[in-house]
Amino acid sequence: MTEKIQILVAEDESLIRLDIVETLIEAGYDVVANVGDGEQALEMAAEHEPDLAILDVKMPKLDGISVAAKLQEMSIPVVMLTSFSDADLVKSATEAGAMAYVVKPFGAHDLLPAIQIALSRGQELMDLEAEIADLSERLETRKLLDRAKGVLQIKMKLTEPEAYRWMQKASMDRRLTIAQVAETVITQLGEGEESS
Repeated sequence: MTEKIQILVAEDESLIRLDIVETLIEAGYDVVANVGDGEQALEMAAEHEPDLAILDVKMPKLDGISVAAKLQEMSIPVVMLTSFSDADLVKSATEAGAMAYVVKPFGAHDLLPAIQIALSRGQELMDLEAEIADLSERLETRKLLDRAKGVLQIKMKLTEPEAYRWMQKASMDRRLTIAQVAETVITQLGEGEESS
């Protein structure tokens, strides 16, 4: 590993927590914080912005499922730990954003693969969110271009291909993005345009 992956551990049973920390350090991870309750887990997550959090389901002050839901908003993948393999609990943890689930008692052979799965799923989710944002931006640009082409067709009596070529040329001549040209066209020429 070139850059150590930073992990937050939140487990109210101190012996289990120390075992987890030791396992993680031996595996080459950087444990940025280890705490015994959900409120501390949130504080440390905000302070350290870890790459992953390992949370016990049942903790004082704030349970692991509530913490996982808040960490999901911060794009921090979560591995949940529990003494129960109850289907409803697994469902709640998954809905809260847990990417992997480990039932106690567990060993390194259970925990380390769960960490890898959670990190991988977390990365996939971040990639998907970036792709969605990119597609959304491109759709907005497309709408802007179509609107500007409409303005140019009306105001300058151009065909649609001519309007697009006009904006391309203006973009190159002025060293602006085509979206910036479209915004300018709409702002300067579209004032008399009837709103739809």
